[in-house]
Amino acid sequence: MASIVLKRTQQKMPVVGFGLWKVTKSSCADTVYAAIKAGYRLFDGAGDYGNEKEAGEGVRRALSEGIVEREELFITSKLWNTFHSKEHVNHTAKMQLELWGLEYFDLFLIHFPIALQYVKPSHRYPPEWWGDDGKTVTLAKVPMQETWACMEELVDQGVAKNIGISNCSGSIICDIFRYARIEPQVLQVEIHPYLTQEPLLKFAKTLGIAVTAYSSFGPQSYLELGMDKGVTALFEHDAVTSAASKVGKTPAQVLLRWAIQRGLAVIPKSNSPERLVLNLQSEDFELSDADMKAISALNINLRLNDPAEIDPRMAIFA
Repeated sequence: MASIVLKRTQQKMPVVGFGLWKVTKSSCADTVYAAIKAGYRLFDGAGDYGNEKEAGEGVRRALSEGIVEREELFITSKLWNTFHSKEHVNHTAKMQLELWGLEYFDLFLIHFPIALQYVKPSHRYPPEWWGDDGKTVTLAKVPMQETWACMEELVDQGVAKNIGISNCSGSIICDIFRYARIEPQVLQVEIHPYLTQEPLLKFAKTLGIAVTAYSSFGPQSYLELGMDKGVTALFEHDAVTSAASKVGKTPAQVLLRWAIQRGLAVIPKSNSPERLVLNLQSEDFELSDADMKAISALNINLRLNDPAEIDPRMAIFA
């Protein structure tokens, strides 16, 4: 399996992983187990997804049956916004590890550069964006420097082998690099042909940060949430279907390959056993330069995951 070598640790991060966002609790353990059997080695989770315990059950079942060794897996999780203060980062990361039933994370990310008021896990977990009323967003005065120093301690303690950031733009990345003792190894951001993010990718490459693209299928991931913005599905776009017919692949495989050829890692999700396997087969072909350019030309800077739509004070992409 193709991989990206992380700068600080030289650890290999698989190029195609399995994303756990929106994987339901009831099916998560079986889905993860099936994905491992199909050949997936990277699993991208988060405290906010609410399925870490179940994902861990699937991983441990595969480990106990000898299908895979722990060292062959690359497990990613993320710190939620309510746990950014120095009093909570360490405890929360270890709590998440316990949910997975594992001894370490291969990668632990700050989910958003947004600090929210602390919510006790015993009160509500995952805490999501809002207070108990389901409406009010309460920001917390915790600077990124405080949170990042705690992330570095997770590496020191062996809780995480690598640390990184998600949903961050250039200015906050610059800020982190001013004080980081351990630099971010991975940046995970929304990237698809409607949001190609060339300047950010160039900046990450300059700094030696590996980039993972989420929402590779664009609006498809947001249909069930009513957040697709009413644009044409990428699966149906001429530039994508034309490229797919030329290489004898599905539109989904073409979208993943487009990202991979740009040097990115991808983390698609599928509840279909057939598509689960097909998504993994996005490394054995190449798109022509003409098709790569045609797909990239679909860019309209359409961001589907923007916290400013929840609360205008969280306009981190402004």
